[in-house]
Amino acid sequence: MARFMDVHNGFAGVTAGQLREAYPPGRMSSPAYWLSFPRIVDVPFEICVATLESWQRTGPGGELRIGQSLLRWPIEHDNEYGTYRIEVGLARGSLRPPLRMRLDIARWSRPSSRTALELVPCQLVRPTAAYFRSGHLLMDSLTDALRHHRQAQRIDCVTATQPFSTAPR
Repeated sequence: MARFMDVHNGFAGVTAGQLREAYPPGRMSSPAYWLSFPRIVDVPFEICVATLESWQRTGPGGELRIGQSLLRWPIEHDNEYGTYRIEVGLARGSLRPPLRMRLDIARWSRPSSRTALELVPCQLVRPTAAYFRSGHLLMDSLTDALRHHRQAQRIDCVTATQPFSTAPR
């Protein structure tokens, strides 16, 4: 089976069949699809949700800063689809107010060795370079933090309470 490789969008190693199932043609032509930021992470769904819930306790006032953007808790659970959702304030620059977005967290496959994350706008968006730069930066930072947290768990390390430190190691 052919493999679809798009490292920039985080779909490395995902089969074309899996992509067609997750993103049917009607959806791929919609404006919301082209303005969203999907990622697939090699972190089991349950661990991803538990990690995000643990980060909730580290942020003041139910918010966690990732760069200039904010994740706002609580995590909402959709019982019908088994997915989770977190409100996001996407920063686009110092002179612009944060853009209201949502982070959807879903099981990518069974067994759930991967998790699908998608940052979706909740309001009208002007698709500027700053918008795409901010969205990709937020998703790249988030997926890197989830992967590092997962690796630290594998080797039984203690992780920092602020997973998004940019300090040199």
